[in-house]
Amino acid sequence: MTETITIGPYHPYLLEPSIVDLQVQEGKVADATVTVGFVNRAVEELMATKTYRQDVFLAERICGICSNIHTLAFCQAAEEIMGIDVPARATHIRTIFVELERLHSHYLSLALLAHAVHDGVHFARIMKERETLISLLERLSGNRVHYGVNAIGGVRRDLTEELAAELRASLPTLQALSDFVVDALGRAGALGSKIAGYGALSGADALTLGAVGPTLRGSGIDSDVRREDGYAAYGDVHFDVVVETDGDVRARFMVRARETRESVRIVNQLLAKLPPGPILGELKEPNLKERREVIGRVEAPRGELIYFIRSNGTNVPERVKVRTPTFANLCFLTRALKGEPAEHARAIIESIDPCLSCTDR
Repeated sequence: MTETITIGPYHPYLLEPSIVDLQVQEGKVADATVTVGFVNRAVEELMATKTYRQDVFLAERICGICSNIHTLAFCQAAEEIMGIDVPARATHIRTIFVELERLHSHYLSLALLAHAVHDGVHFARIMKERETLISLLERLSGNRVHYGVNAIGGVRRDLTEELAAELRASLPTLQALSDFVVDALGRAGALGSKIAGYGALSGADALTLGAVGPTLRGSGIDSDVRREDGYAAYGDVHFDVVVETDGDVRARFMVRARETRESVRIVNQLLAKLPPGPILGELKEPNLKERREVIGRVEAPRGELIYFIRSNGTNVPERVKVRTPTFANLCFLTRALKGEPAEHARAIIESIDPCLSCTDR
């Protein structure tokens, strides 16, 4: 006999409205469907009515956790349309901010994993030490979320010597937190031992299902837009693309945990190489006779984020389309749930780090 278990549209561990329907036979998931689309803020429609500069602020409000990477993707596409060269100092500051954002996004995801498996000690420590990072971001930008740093042509805020020293002094604390979560996710660790083997899929399956980001790399696929495209200042730093081969929930979270170490490493390098000079390039308006289609592609904390912009020769884009990583990972999620005990569903859902505010716009 098949039983349907419906999670959502409002549920304590679904932070945003969505529905996960599990078809359960003898305690195991026989099939799963995910329904999204309960929130429509008409962001893409609004973007076609505002100027490019106004759209930067709209893009930032698609998501709270990864707001900065959205503006970077939009700005890079707009800069290609307008032919704007971004100063080297601005590209370095942009990269510092997106890596700090990656850190706080991954730490939050790892804390939510601890909460999902009822480990209050790890949840409390990760959230407490993550607060140091959030306070630092507030010092650097003036805001805890929606930093308002990226602008078309560069950045709005410089990184002074005083702020750079404060950031540098905070990195050992973040490194220690990263080491703590990596240890916890070991096969015999407090977190890793509870989730090992859940929702395992091969690399071939992950590719076929269109997975991106840590979800894809957790199944052994070596792919990262930061390395492949070398956008912003990523061409000036060295870092390892983190890959785990087990393809299970533990592997996907271990990718995030190990990536936090790489983010600390990247920020250290950027601070050491921060070049002098302006933080904003020469602003231009689009050629009134030119129509173009451009894609801005970046590696958000959850994976590949794409902005498509069609220009019509005015200072207002004709079309803006956003493809978010959570949307790309939903097919993977439904496959990962199949065949698993129903009690594993929460950890498997958490393993793609779902963000429905990004997906529902």
